[in-house]
Amino acid sequence: MAEKVSHSGVNDVASLIAAIVNENEARFVDVRRRIHEYPEIAFEEVRTAALVADTLASLGIDHQTGVGRTGVVGHIRGKRPGPTLLIRADMDALPMQEETGLAYASKVPNRMHACGHDLHTATVLAVGAVLKRLEDRLAGDVRLIFQPAEEAIGGAREMIADGVMEGVDMALSLHNRPEIPVGQFGIVHGYANAAVDSFDITVQGKGGHAARPYAAVDPIVIAAQLIGQLQTIVSRDVRALDACVVTVGSIHAGEARNIIPERCELKGTVRSRQPEARDAAEVGLRRLCEGVGLSFRAGCELTYRRGTPPIFNDAGMLQRTVNAIRAQLGDVAFDYEPSMGGEDFALFAEIVPSFRLLVGSSQPGRSDKVHNPHYQPDERSIAFGTLALARTAADLLS
Repeated sequence: MAEKVSHSGVNDVASLIAAIVNENEARFVDVRRRIHEYPEIAFEEVRTAALVADTLASLGIDHQTGVGRTGVVGHIRGKRPGPTLLIRADMDALPMQEETGLAYASKVPNRMHACGHDLHTATVLAVGAVLKRLEDRLAGDVRLIFQPAEEAIGGAREMIADGVMEGVDMALSLHNRPEIPVGQFGIVHGYANAAVDSFDITVQGKGGHAARPYAAVDPIVIAAQLIGQLQTIVSRDVRALDACVVTVGSIHAGEARNIIPERCELKGTVRSRQPEARDAAEVGLRRLCEGVGLSFRAGCELTYRRGTPPIFNDAGMLQRTVNAIRAQLGDVAFDYEPSMGGEDFALFAEIVPSFRLLVGSSQPGRSDKVHNPHYQPDERSIAFGTLALARTAADLLS
């Protein structure tokens, strides 16, 4: 792995961090592969949590288990007073069958680390290895968070409820990106991803024979009208410069071809980046459901649930991270586009100034995507992510 380092002596933090990362790179690649072989989904991360705890113990890092049900928290205490920095990794896998054919492919049917959380866990463990060696230099403390259930959007809330944010002043996280070449980093300003809300709609009509629709109130026709109207929320209710996506992902009604059913059920999501877009989308959806019921003499019941907010990347944390990466690795961090995906690191970012770094994980010659059964990230991203986050932490607590 090529990296930009100075050779002015052991007191040069760039050289010291690089040396520690080089010394430990193979170890944490192996940790990643061990996690990858036995993926566990939301709140089932027992084996993964045990490996994390054992690794922290071997590094001499104090830790707690069973936080947020299956989460692990490590503590590194600087020798001088200062703020507390939280660094978070997610540990859970996805319920899908791996098709990579790798020697360390998943040994668990219908389970795969297809989003790279195995990379994240290995990287933050490696960051812990660096910062433990640097603890005499730190003015403040580091709290390493290994979170369950990110894919289910529940783990962050559980860990916060168990007190992991008490005394925390700022937070960092990472996510691998196979669209970015390994050795480079993506930087998103402001709202980095989307709030994800969900809705259920039940259109209550009047059942009848398919030959006599005039004697029935057809909920399928009403639902079809409503689905089309829902798209006007994005085009007419939300400001054009804001981001919003309304998706109906499930529709179900009836069982027979010649019967008009009593009801039709729809399920979907609303994704939005700006708070104003989020509010406008919810108001618009409620209005359209009410209106379609009146228009077609039917009932239209809406259940709307607000999920996680968008991650907001704090400008100060962003700039200090970019400065640290530049000092450690050179000019390898670039502006990158926001995502409409959801991420519950947003719940940490609601509480303290935070930044989530996008770590390039693209293998040369491949065009991978996350949540794909063939996903094969470049494992060198572990070392690069460690260099970036460890140097940022060292600078923040200098």
